[in-house]
Amino acid sequence: MSTPEIANSIATGSFKTNYHDYGAGEPVLLIHGSGPGVSSWANWGKVMPKLSANRRVLAIDMLGFGYTDRPEGAEYTMAVWIKQAIDFIDAMGLGQVDLVGNSFGGALAIALAVEYPEKVRKLVLMGSMGVEFPITFGLDSVWGYTPSLENMRALLDLFAYDREIINDDLAKMRYEASILPGFQESFSAMFPVPRQYWVESMARNEAKIPGIKHPALIIHGREDQVIPIDTSLKLFSLIEDAQLHIFGRCGHWTQIEHTDKFVELLENFLAEQ
Repeated sequence: MSTPEIANSIATGSFKTNYHDYGAGEPVLLIHGSGPGVSSWANWGKVMPKLSANRRVLAIDMLGFGYTDRPEGAEYTMAVWIKQAIDFIDAMGLGQVDLVGNSFGGALAIALAVEYPEKVRKLVLMGSMGVEFPITFGLDSVWGYTPSLENMRALLDLFAYDREIINDDLAKMRYEASILPGFQESFSAMFPVPRQYWVESMARNEAKIPGIKHPALIIHGREDQVIPIDTSLKLFSLIEDAQLHIFGRCGHWTQIEHTDKFVELLENFLAEQ
């Protein structure tokens, strides 16, 4: 199968992880969100070539997503995803990374910073989960997706503020990705009802988050209908060395709707001493 979403492969525990690897220098690890048919390429394809001008940029498909192996009987839990990320960092010999987490990936990045602080240099959280909140209509719709072109188009309307990037071609591409062999089967197994449980399972104990001493950049779209902006305000209040940037005229896809500004923001933050 020929697609830019399939890149490199490396053993992470008992399965192989699909990953992208751009540029050279200090490593930045990008972790995607949890939408149907998502992959690291779908989340970060516009960002990786730009961000890799001054550093090494890696992005992985988490277990159950994209083109990482789907072993029979796989469990989709935070503990499993945390282990996969650590196994990847160790297998690649990265030592310590800057972590950039989108939505679900933000919750994972927070968990890594709490549980493996020595593996993290700086933390970027974008439309991040990781604290408790009442599940939104948008997130419930994302996790409850059943495959159809109509349903995918409705989800895209929730994800993005910019109407120009929402079109039938994008909906068709994302729909077709969501029905590839194994994709919907693993996705539907991840977040069964009651879905509020999964919001809470991805949250760290709020007493532990102030223990994060890494410099953190927190980013949110003001018009985000999937993850409420209050999550980023909460994280900003809990993490001592934090900066907060809110994009107006922006939904849940900051890195897609404001790619150049997003990359510039990351570059400036990661370069700070």
